[in-house]
Amino acid sequence: MIIIGIAGGTGSGKTTVVRKIIEALPEGSVAVIPQDSYYKDQGHLPLEERLKTNFDHPDAFEWPLFAEQISMLKAGKAIEQPTYSYVISTRLKETIHVEPKDVIIVEGIMALYDKNLRDQMDLKIYVDTGADERLLRVIERDMAERGKDLETLMNKYRDVLKPMHQEFIEPTKAYADIIIPLGGENRQAIAMLQRYVRGILNEAKSKT
Repeated sequence: MIIIGIAGGTGSGKTTVVRKIIEALPEGSVAVIPQDSYYKDQGHLPLEERLKTNFDHPDAFEWPLFAEQISMLKAGKAIEQPTYSYVISTRLKETIHVEPKDVIIVEGIMALYDKNLRDQMDLKIYVDTGADERLLRVIERDMAERGKDLETLMNKYRDVLKPMHQEFIEPTKAYADIIIPLGGENRQAIAMLQRYVRGILNEAKSKT
C-alpha cells in the first residue's frame, strides 16, 4: 500500500490531479479520502453559530480522527468515513465504508498541514496554481453549482480564502515531494507523476 497526500488551494486543480492518478492505475485499486469529510461535528451548536464556520481554517478539522483513520487503512483495517453537510454546517449520521486499497489518496486544501497525518504519507504532492486562476475557477464553480453571486464570492475571497491560503495552505508547499504548477493543465507533470506512482506501486508490490 502507498499513501499519497495531495494539497493545494481552493480551485488549484487537485480534483483533476486525483482523477488523472486514478486513470493511470488498475480499476478498484485506489481509495480517495477527502479532507472535507473531517470537518468537526458541530451538532451541539445552534445553526446560526454553525453557519459562521471558517472552512479554510485548520481549527475546523478533527485532525486526530483524520490521522487515526488513515493509520487504520494503512494497517489493513476498514474505516467508517464521516460525511459532512455544508448546508447545516455539521457532520451527518451517515458514514461511508472504505476498505483498504493498494493506493490511498488523501486530498484537501490542508492535506499536508498536520504532522501526524503527513508522516504517514509515502508521497506528498502540492498543486500550485496562481491566485488569479484559482479565483476565476472558484467564481465559475460556485456561481454555476452553488448559485452564489459575484459580489459574495469576491468578498469571500478577499476576507477568507486569500488570507487563509497565505497563512495556512501556501506554507505546506515546503513539505511536498512534488510540486505541480498549473494543476490539471500541466500535462507533462501529470504524465511524469502517473509513471512515478505506477513505479512505486509496482515496487511496493514486488516486496510483498
